[in-house]
Amino acid sequence: MDLKLDAAAVEALIRDGLVAAGRGGMAIEELRSGYARIRLPFSPLMIRPGNVISGPTLFTAADTAMYALVLGHLGPELMAVTSDMNLRFLAKAAPGDVIGEASFLKLGRRLAVMEAKMSTSAAPGVTVAHATGSYALPSRAD
Repeated sequence: MDLKLDAAAVEALIRDGLVAAGRGGMAIEELRSGYARIRLPFSPLMIRPGNVISGPTLFTAADTAMYALVLGHLGPELMAVTSDMNLRFLAKAAPGDVIGEASFLKLGRRLAVMEAKMSTSAAPGVTVAHATGSYALPSRAD
């Protein structure tokens, strides 16, 4: 799988298209064939009762990592949209930056199927949530 855009170009597309991502300082740390890693810098707004990272924040990390992966491989296809997502919470997410790592399970002509693993900088290497999801892809020329 060849990349059509590098990490900086994908990051710019996401920041321009998703105002909340730009305001939060989201960064794409790595983008390579079949893989994307993003970071959402910690904010006290991410915390839910119990002093853990909230589910919506972990969902955002999964969705953003998957979107970065799709854009990197397809180019500026902003109308690639999430068609489904399943998220499993595996461990308490201690406060810290949220890292989302996405990879393809299948990249087809009309659908991209992916998985994402989320962790925090407070517990590196501990997967706190796992997501599977798919993106409906716009029609594209062969």
